Amino acid sequence: MPPTPAQGTAATVSTSVISPQEYDTFRRFLEEASGIVLGDNKHYLVTSRLNRLTEEFGFASLGELLEALRQGRDRRLQERVVDAMTTNETSWFRDGYPYEMLRNSILPELAQRKVNPLRIWSAASSTGQEAYSISMVVHEFQKANPGALPGRVEIVGTDISASVVRQAREGKYDDLSMARGLSPERKAAFFTDSGDGGWVVRPEIRARTRFTELNLLKSYALLGRFEIIFCRNVLIYFSGELKRDILDRMAQVLNPGGYLFLGGSETPSGYSRAYEMVRFPEGVVYRKKD
Repeated sequence: MPPTPAQGTAATVSTSVISPQEYDTFRRFLEEASGIVLGDNKHYLVTSRLNRLTEEFGFASLGELLEALRQGRDRRLQERVVDAMTTNETSWFRDGYPYEMLRNSILPELAQRKVNPLRIWSAASSTGQEAYSISMVVHEFQKANPGALPGRVEIVGTDISASVVRQAREGKYDDLSMARGLSPERKAAFFTDSGDGGWVVRPEIRARTRFTELNLLKSYALLGRFEIIFCRNVLIYFSGELKRDILDRMAQVLNPGGYLFLGGSETPSGYSRAYEMVRFPEGVVYRKKD
């Protein structure tokens, strides 16, 4: 009988291709665990990522790993599999216009309404670039409009992946990450050189952020309520039923008149009646109906 991962004994790993039956079983596991819906043509992607985990956990074959997943006894294995299959694609100020809209249109409105506290949720925040980008925009707005935001600003970043949440909390990035969407001016203003090849987000930007693990299929009640939610380029990975559920539950934690940012190809239309589309000069956003 081959050694189990719990015994800590290295196994001889045979790289294998996932069978159609195994693929269907894994698709069901992944959707139940994370809501992510895999298409019919992701066999190679699944095989390559699971084979790496097969070696990491000391299984003799991909089949053994899948059987361990089916038994559901190893929570760490389940978390690592979901982590491996999650696309953590992110950059600073991704797509540009949502941040321009935030600074030029939405923050002035919320300042006029004297919203206090101002709470913003960055859902599926990955390694933190979105949440920190939002914090930089808030900082720039406050600097240009002293006293306009009357109270506390809190930005909550959540992600299903424990590893990317840890990276986000650390607030440290390498040169490759820094080159994706960050201007030299903002790099100089909001980061310090760590001295070991990395760059660290300045304390004044980190102070208004916090990061926590959250599966979007679970309850949002403990997060509190928000004026703004960023959930960009996330819904595309879910089924129609789950999109409807996520959008309706986000509406429950979004204050009336609050704003929901989605990705350019995403819309609540056809899934939730809780929102209305609003056009600003910079682009489109969705507002919760009163």
